[in-house]
Amino acid sequence: MIGLAAARRDLVRNASIITRQCQKEPPAPAWRLVPRNSAIGETARANSGGGASPRPPPQSNATGAAAVSSSTKHAKTTAGTGDPEGLGGWSGFSMRGPVTWPALGLVAVAAACAVSYYKIERERRLENAMGKVVSSESGWSPNPELLARRQYVRTKWGWFPKEDAFGASGKPAVGGPWSLIDLDGNLVTNKSFEGKWTLLYFGFARCPDICPSEMVKVGKVMDTLKKEYPELHKNIQPIFVSIDPARDSLKALRDYSKDFHPSYVFLTGAPQQVQAMAKKYRVYMSKADETEDGDYLVDHSIVIYFHDETGDIADCFTQSMRPSDVVEKVVERMTFVPTY
Repeated sequence: MIGLAAARRDLVRNASIITRQCQKEPPAPAWRLVPRNSAIGETARANSGGGASPRPPPQSNATGAAAVSSSTKHAKTTAGTGDPEGLGGWSGFSMRGPVTWPALGLVAVAAACAVSYYKIERERRLENAMGKVVSSESGWSPNPELLARRQYVRTKWGWFPKEDAFGASGKPAVGGPWSLIDLDGNLVTNKSFEGKWTLLYFGFARCPDICPSEMVKVGKVMDTLKKEYPELHKNIQPIFVSIDPARDSLKALRDYSKDFHPSYVFLTGAPQQVQAMAKKYRVYMSKADETEDGDYLVDHSIVIYFHDETGDIADCFTQSMRPSDVVEKVVERMTFVPTY
């Protein structure tokens, strides 16, 4: 313990002596601390008047403290200026940093090129993938439950759906495979009418007014086409499908067919078959209240479905359309020629 106390006293005494010497003797000029043959030393000597100069006289304590404070402040303000000695001249250090404007320009050009290449490559891959999907035989639809699939073709403007009479809106997703029987009991499917344009109507034999009116309208359309467009007439087949198979037997339909155009084909089937076909065509059917004698009516959609020779839907004709309107639409659809 006595040794430690003595060592502490010696350290304090030595520090006091060094402090007094620093206060009496100001720091040497900066150029004296630099080798004589260095650029910094030569510049400093030139600024101070040349060669070795006599040692300045001692300064008072106040003057020395002011010099130390000024030197410290000057050192702080010259940081990062390329003049670490604070000499005001060339110090041998470069004033330019590692990043320059030309370098930044090159980086910006390279980044722009990379972004452009990425966008071009992305669009090319998307276009190739889209082409594989939409150009397939089955086609493509954004919503198969509402719109039928359509085939696409590549034009100079990109991929576009094959032009048809429906235009850009596309075909409604109605129709599909079905199978029923005709008046002779033969099996008939949608494939049986390939190569023919068909006018399909859903009704029932005991309908008091609407069904007969629509079927007579189709008969007038057929007669007009036969007179004015005989080439088109021979490629059209009207079809009647009964939605009341419980009462529309083959015999009842034979008797019913005698009152309408002779070109009609009458079809029926089991209730499950009729319901399945009506569902594919989105036909509304509802059995009304029965009377005391068991008679009833059937509420249903009043639409005539027009199909092309491949069985795809070509148009739909509502109850409000006149025979002349239907003829005009039929001719337009059958003679339509796409521009691409």
